[in-house]
Amino acid sequence: MEKDRFAIIGTGRVGTALGVLLQLKGYTVTALSDISQAALELAATRIKAKLFKDPLFMAPIADSIFITTPDDIIHEVCERLAQGGAIRSGHKIVHMSGAMGLDVLTGARFAGAHTASIHPVQSFTDAESAILNLPGSIFGITSDEAIREWSIKLVEELGGVPFIIPEEEKPLYHAAACIASNYVTTLLSYAEEIYQSLGLSAEQSRSTFLPLVRGTLANIEKKGCTMALTGPIVRGDSGTVAKHIHAFRKHYPNLLNMYVQLGIMTVDLALRSRNLSPEKAKEVRAILKGGEK
Repeated sequence: MEKDRFAIIGTGRVGTALGVLLQLKGYTVTALSDISQAALELAATRIKAKLFKDPLFMAPIADSIFITTPDDIIHEVCERLAQGGAIRSGHKIVHMSGAMGLDVLTGARFAGAHTASIHPVQSFTDAESAILNLPGSIFGITSDEAIREWSIKLVEELGGVPFIIPEEEKPLYHAAACIASNYVTTLLSYAEEIYQSLGLSAEQSRSTFLPLVRGTLANIEKKGCTMALTGPIVRGDSGTVAKHIHAFRKHYPNLLNMYVQLGIMTVDLALRSRNLSPEKAKEVRAILKGGEK
């Protein structure tokens, strides 16, 4: 790996962070490419590399090419490289999408390259947070057998923790990440909206629920999801659940079904914790079912 010269196509948050971390670890990033001149120039303030608008011209000076573009154009970029003769036998072509498999890199395979997907299970709002958060993150790896050990070693060099994902399981793997990150954000946005309807500002709303969220995450880290569960459902407090349903029906009828469905799933989790009796679970579930529209 010490001899690998890296090139990066797509200098957004992840691509920029990858280049910075590779150089910090002593690797050579020979080239950066992006259709946006502004993005290229911004990345160049952090990464010492040649800049190319057209990735065809960067491939000859790289052994490993990372495609860190939006998911929808990974295949297009790879095909352009392959059809333009920029990929040679032995090249390593890697994308960092969580949802896409190796099929989007088929053109590279036909050209004799080895392919991999190396995806960090992490969220990034900007390049700075990506640089800070990539080390220590779990990375899902799907790769050709020939470069599996190389992929694992690279993740470890970046300070990550690798694990192997079979290609056919990538959509499920990525869906779980979306639930843990994107959908949690969506749920909290609803909490923020409800607190704002009670007269709090957006900042005050977040100040209200974020300590609760942090405490919950700390409990999950310490005890696991099942034993970290608190609240009226795990206590079997059916009266409180009924009041919630009444409040949603009156003030937020558009959120009622979401509350009910999450509540039913929470009953199942509470039963697994053995802190909710089957009798109370039946009672709470019946109230929730009665709230369905």
